[in-house]
Amino acid sequence: MTDFGNKQDIWTQKCIISPSLICLDLCNLESQVRLVEQSGIGMLHVDILDGHFSPSMPLGLDTVRQLRSRTNLAFDCHVMVTEQDYFVDELLDIGAEQIVFHAETQPHIDGMLNRIHAAGARAGVALKPATPLSVLDYVLEKCDTVLLMLINPGYAFVKGEKQAAYAGRKIRELRKMIDDRGLDTRIEIDGRISPQNIEDYGDGTVNLFVTGSTCLDRSDLPGSLAKLAAAEQKKNA
Repeated sequence: MTDFGNKQDIWTQKCIISPSLICLDLCNLESQVRLVEQSGIGMLHVDILDGHFSPSMPLGLDTVRQLRSRTNLAFDCHVMVTEQDYFVDELLDIGAEQIVFHAETQPHIDGMLNRIHAAGARAGVALKPATPLSVLDYVLEKCDTVLLMLINPGYAFVKGEKQAAYAGRKIRELRKMIDDRGLDTRIEIDGRISPQNIEDYGDGTVNLFVTGSTCLDRSDLPGSLAKLAAAEQKKNA
């Protein structure tokens, strides 16, 4: 089991598993978070949705605030909203370690990265599946993380929604873009992430894997988390 008593240590890992908070049992979140802690996984992926940019809104900021005071897990926050300022400010006040926002709804990408960094948090940009990597051309150096959505945000509940056919090409092209510039920017992927995705990309191509219903079985959460923790430790060995 990895000890992430210093939460900064987790960001140096080659492969990081970030279980999605909204895929846990929302009626028993504190006990579910305890199971994540016990598994040795050091991070939670916190999706903030507004029901507009993304057609769902399962988690409120007050819940996130209460959880922040009850766990030492790192909070990897993904802001999927139309108007970002309020949500970003609240997450900074809550104490999120990383905030990733969508380029598609941010008119001042450079400015928002500066704003988050000035508050002492890690900052990154998220892209929907069809958003081109060229959006990152002038800001990649400022991104601690780039999150690639492999399905359309908020449509995970649609049974026919699969990872974009071009997902692998986009991941590889982003890795080349980062490596060619000699950057330490991390790549995060989200959307129907499977154990096979972790196996295929977890050797350094992708650094953060947002794991949801494809990896987490609510009827056996400890068992699911144990498998994910083992996969993480194998890739980091």
